[in-house]
Amino acid sequence: MMGKLLSSDFLKIKRKGLWFLTALGPIGVVALQTVNYGIRKDYLLQQSDDDWGYYLGNVHAFTPLALILGIAILTSFMASIESETNAWKQLIALPVSKMKVYLSKFTVLALLLFVSSSLLLVLSLAYGVYLDLGAAIPYTEIVKSSYYPFLASLPVLALQLWIATVSQNQAIPITTGVFGVIFAFSAYNLPDWMIWKWPSLMNEWNEPIINVALGLGVGVLLYIVGMIDFTRRDVK
Repeated sequence: MMGKLLSSDFLKIKRKGLWFLTALGPIGVVALQTVNYGIRKDYLLQQSDDDWGYYLGNVHAFTPLALILGIAILTSFMASIESETNAWKQLIALPVSKMKVYLSKFTVLALLLFVSSSLLLVLSLAYGVYLDLGAAIPYTEIVKSSYYPFLASLPVLALQLWIATVSQNQAIPITTGVFGVIFAFSAYNLPDWMIWKWPSLMNEWNEPIINVALGLGVGVLLYIVGMIDFTRRDVK
């Protein structure tokens, strides 16, 4: 049954523009660097002896913003697809638990973000090679800069999905998402406990893996809380 739910959810988003939005984020992030390096490549290459590291830092500067905004839009779209067609009641009427319905939504969104992160990896690597930043390509750092922010953002995904599925008005999760983007933009000034800071991979210990671990742990916790709340509520 879980497989059928996933297939159904992927079918629902097929022509709703979610795949386009999934690709737009990483394309936009790397496109900003094509402009940045296209205008002042010589200047940027003089800023550090580690050309690849400096380049990846520039890419990563915009990754959390794109992630937080993308999560807000994707979760709201996912919930609105069901609400617009009054499909929640039809879905719950099927011989399937609400827990599995909620898990299917979360899984689809997580897979979309994983695809987006994978595309970011490919585009970052491709443009870095095009810029001829050096023969010693830091594959491990490229993988980390692409997937660590995604893993660290799982609590934001769980929270936004929870808000989107229980809200009658999708303006509420969008508003929450906008505040999340503002928080992500101000990540440097945020305390380490705020989930919107974690995708930036910044913390007082200067250990990005801590943000990843917190993202996984708190993400699972918020998912469980949201799922329990969803199963106890009346269907919209």
